[in-house]
Amino acid sequence: MQLGDFEGRWRMSRVVHHHGGPDARFDGIATFDRDAEGLVLTEEGELRLPGQVPMRATRRYLWRQEGAHIAVFFDDGRAFHHIGAEPSGVEAEHHCDPDLYRVRYDFGDWPLWRAEWRVTGPRKDYRMVTEYRPA
Repeated sequence: MQLGDFEGRWRMSRVVHHHGGPDARFDGIATFDRDAEGLVLTEEGELRLPGQVPMRATRRYLWRQEGAHIAVFFDDGRAFHHIGAEPSGVEAEHHCDPDLYRVRYDFGDWPLWRAEWRVTGPRKDYRMVTEYRPA
């Protein structure tokens, strides 16, 4: 995948499966906007947790082309992970001591794509699946 393939607006639907707890849902829009160095990803939508009032949520990441890979950074510039060039089965991980974040991207049904995160640590144990489709 090339960075420009993502530019624009995507509908996103995310489910967070907590081990031993209730699932959370996030539905919204992911917008990839150009900046001087690549793309800025802004996720905006509504987070719903069972038994709680839905809340608005926003998150930003920086995506940069680095050769055949896409480097993903937190919005403050800290490195997050890399996305490889393969169309499906792209995997990466990020250590946020003491937790481990593992992601698997699937671009096999492009322009529909998904990211599946598995997060484990002393106080974290969940799987988060996000599906994207053109808006």
